[in-house]
Amino acid sequence: MLILGIETSCDDAAAAVLETDTPGVATIRASVIANQDEVHRRYGGIVPELASRNHVTAIMPVIRYALEKADVTLADIDGIAVTSGPGLVGSLLVGLMCAKGLAQSLGRPLVAVNHIEGHLLAPMLEHRLTMPYLALVVSGGHTEIFVVEDFGRYRRLGRTRDDAAGEAFDKVAKLMGLGYPGGKVIDDLARTGDAKSIRFPRARIRGAPLDFSFSGIKTSVATMIRDGADTGSREDFAASFQEAVVDMLIAPTLKAARETGSATIALTGGVAANSRLRARLTEAARAEGRIVVAPALRYCTDNAAMIAIAGSYRLLRGERDPLDIDARANLAL
Repeated sequence: MLILGIETSCDDAAAAVLETDTPGVATIRASVIANQDEVHRRYGGIVPELASRNHVTAIMPVIRYALEKADVTLADIDGIAVTSGPGLVGSLLVGLMCAKGLAQSLGRPLVAVNHIEGHLLAPMLEHRLTMPYLALVVSGGHTEIFVVEDFGRYRRLGRTRDDAAGEAFDKVAKLMGLGYPGGKVIDDLARTGDAKSIRFPRARIRGAPLDFSFSGIKTSVATMIRDGADTGSREDFAASFQEAVVDMLIAPTLKAARETGSATIALTGGVAANSRLRARLTEAARAEGRIVVAPALRYCTDNAAMIAIAGSYRLLRGERDPLDIDARANLAL
């Protein structure tokens, strides 16, 4: 089965062609992403209206390029998987309406995919995983721990109570005057910094040890910068902030792994591209006899290949969604 995946939940317009005949096992024929970093950089963050307007002009060229790279035509596609939420509703609508039009005109089945499910299954694009496994989804909009019990069965164990980790990275980068997107800039700066130079607070949620909170560290950074405190070099400041965030991500994740007896931890989402998080979680898990599996960097951030594989198990068993399905900005998993 050839599946066309479409993803426009935020500021990336993405399309992918996936070939599969077994749930969770697939060949990526093509994966194309058009990002809008240059559009939003001047604002220091994503402007929803600009994101959706740019998707309108980008989505069909991206789909055409994905088909060309896969050496197939629309007529060869057997099914379409598209993100329906959560995300920016204007952005979601562009991809969803495009997918509906293609499904209607081609007479092909359409399945709507939860963006978080895409991240949960993204490691399967390159790895054979046995369920159940633990997953840490960490991105600009989400920071959550799940047990992936089976296809379509996901149990959330922990979540952020305020900011997502990726949002904290972007906000702190803006406070430091580093530009957008902030996560990569901080990661790059931190490589040559002293992570012990500043002791930032590590938040813990009383009575909910598997939950996260990043508003406190963001406030700490803002206060230090506002008061003109001696923060040392930008590299040291970035490294110290990053280390604190990584500590706050690792502790609940390992606790969840112990409580569930999970031998495999999937690290996924945009912040899974952070080099320090990947290295430290892998090391900490290995010390407990566990393994960490993470997608390649190009499949950590929003992409359509993960949407295609998340929709594939439903398409393979003959499911389809009605063409009047709507986008839902706060779609729950």
